[in-house]
Amino acid sequence: MAGKHLGLPPGVEFVGDTIRIRFTWRGATPPRRCETLRLAQTPKGINAATKLLARVKQLIDHQALDDDKYIQLFPNTSYSVSKRVPNFRDYAQVWLDSREIVAGTRRNYRITMNKHWMPYLALLPVNAISAFDIRKIVVATEWASTTAKRTALVRLRAVLRSAVNDGWLDKNPAIGIDLPIKAKRKLDPFTKEEADTIIEHLYTTLGGERTEIYACLIEFAFYTGMRPGEVRALRWDEIDETKRTARVCRIVVDGEVAERIKNRKPRNVLLNDRAMHALDRAKVVKEKIRLKTDFIFPPAQGGEWMQDPDGPTGYLRPALAALGIRQRRLYDTRHTYATMCLMAGMNVAFIANQLGHTIEVLLSTYAEWINSEGDWSEMNKLSVASIGTKLVQKESINAESP
Repeated sequence: MAGKHLGLPPGVEFVGDTIRIRFTWRGATPPRRCETLRLAQTPKGINAATKLLARVKQLIDHQALDDDKYIQLFPNTSYSVSKRVPNFRDYAQVWLDSREIVAGTRRNYRITMNKHWMPYLALLPVNAISAFDIRKIVVATEWASTTAKRTALVRLRAVLRSAVNDGWLDKNPAIGIDLPIKAKRKLDPFTKEEADTIIEHLYTTLGGERTEIYACLIEFAFYTGMRPGEVRALRWDEIDETKRTARVCRIVVDGEVAERIKNRKPRNVLLNDRAMHALDRAKVVKEKIRLKTDFIFPPAQGGEWMQDPDGPTGYLRPALAALGIRQRRLYDTRHTYATMCLMAGMNVAFIANQLGHTIEVLLSTYAEWINSEGDWSEMNKLSVASIGTKLVQKESINAESP
């Protein structure tokens, strides 16, 4: 029977003719632990037990005690360690390795985890992470921006959500941490007149040269609304000239062609006359470049596809400067196409399908441009309805009069 003796340090006690130590380890089940040591009840044995207990508590304080280390310290433990609880570092690595994502996305996840979470959670058993732990880290961190803070929390949520699904956690401790409001980039599309002026300028200054391929790409981007990375990844075998469609099923990310697109749903984009014109000019340029490539817009400097996203931008920016047009991103060609379609009164479901959006995303993103030219026409409908109501009321009164 265990007994407490005066002079023994806290957590050290005699049991039978040996010594036992007691401690609490949050990463264990149950968390309260006691281990009997093969030490004699002598000053030397008490000293050894005290040092071992101090070592265990130090490892726990530094989140460095895992099942492997526990077995090393207590090889004769009676506790089951057959189901080893992974620490956050190991679990996050396995989780990331198991995901089917492109290299760029994988790298971004790794950077976020290493920068914001690993310094604090790496050695903590995944089932011991609490909302309080996460909240302390959030408070202690000097975030570069609300976007960086939101991204870090969203990615942590994803890892811990998987831990819940795997049975390591009862609930996701990151769910209770408020996410900053997502900062929305203000859209700044070109007008149709600006787009046409830019395209004409590029064909005039680059025409007849290998660099004309960039004029073709920018015209195609303006009049299809495809993402710049999708345009750079487009191949000739995805063009149906009879049906005038382009099959969008891949994208260039970090210089590599990824066999997927942003929302993972391939789509067919209808090609208007301007898009077809860009393809016709691209064919001529390809013959001049004489490169054996299946990609429609190969770089003028050589290569199968445009790996550098700033390649086309290097021709767009000087064109804008020469024309006195406000500088914008190449991605704004996509916003230009979307707003031109909306202001022309085209069906929103059709536009959403062309862009690879849901209708909800399209409406929320481009609400400012929906019917912007015809707002008063819409308001007049209410006026007409009001007048009509008054007419009905007047006719009713007349009908009741003798």
